[in-house]
Amino acid sequence: MQSLNIQRPGMPDLQFVLVVSALCTSGLETLNVPEELRRRVFDACWALVNTDPPPVTQAERVLDLRFGTELTLDALVATIRQLFSEAGIATLTWDHAPSDPTRPSSPAAEPLIDRLHKLYPDPPPSSDPSNHN
Repeated sequence: MQSLNIQRPGMPDLQFVLVVSALCTSGLETLNVPEELRRRVFDACWALVNTDPPPVTQAERVLDLRFGTELTLDALVATIRQLFSEAGIATLTWDHAPSDPTRPSSPAAEPLIDRLHKLYPDPPPSSDPSNHN
């Protein structure tokens, strides 16, 4: 089970917005957020960064925050927190194993990935069945 505290996410605001918007459009059945609220959160965030209506098709429901400002980001965080607070949800929870990469890393990224693996090696497999994160 994974979780994300809405009021104190412990991650940078941009990452918080991207994670929440991805969860809201993921179609995960184990997310503790009703579909209507997921739609409201995404649509409200979309309205803060776009002038056209939110896309209808699932594949197009992605926020592009490359051209936003710090003020835009602050508004997105405040909107997300407000909508979840109004719904009485303080923590998002879901149960889903990490997905395999959908495409390989670029050759230019390989040296950085190698260095990160040296700094943060994968933990050894656990034989404790209660430790499945």
